[in-house]
Amino acid sequence: MESVDQIRRRIQTTVPGADVILVPNAGAADQPSLRVKRACALAVGRFLRDDPTLQFDYVSNVTGVDWLDWTQREKVRVLRVVEGVEREFLDELEIKRPGRIEVVYHLYSMALKHGPLILRLRTDNRSNRTHVPSLTPIWRSCELQEREVYDLFGVLFEGHPDLRRILMWEGFRDHPMRKDYVDPDDYEYEPTAHDAVLERARAHQRKASRP
Repeated sequence: MESVDQIRRRIQTTVPGADVILVPNAGAADQPSLRVKRACALAVGRFLRDDPTLQFDYVSNVTGVDWLDWTQREKVRVLRVVEGVEREFLDELEIKRPGRIEVVYHLYSMALKHGPLILRLRTDNRSNRTHVPSLTPIWRSCELQEREVYDLFGVLFEGHPDLRRILMWEGFRDHPMRKDYVDPDDYEYEPTAHDAVLERARAHQRKASRP
């Protein structure tokens, strides 16, 4: 298989408007990944699947990564008038950055027996702009796994054929794999509550029974 950076360059040459970023991995596996703009994700996927020397015809795994909102200290140039003269100064400001959720796809070629190639799609934020395109139209194996990411992380996959919860029940609020998720104190739905879960369920029942 070509190197990940070679594949990145081929994508940018072949797919109009593709802006693909190579994301290094400092871990032991040393598997860099490619972060793809949402607008060109489907075109990039078709290229990776249909190119005769790549033939990434199978997605083995789809998962999510939650990046919380964060604050960054940055130095910015500001103009101030000092003794009637406008001067430029450097100020250090705290700038709030919106968190994001990344969807990570592991691609393999069953035909050519190579891989994985790792793709990343990123939402705009974690609140009201969590849309990414579904890659199910290209790789059918994404269907159930994208539903899992939707269920547990709250990512909305545009174009998914059947986007609904797969692990939690319909009507369940929130998304349990988000880093800021808070467990409810009501565990009455737990059929075999034990240990800490049982104690929290009992505490909830005592609270609910008070006049």
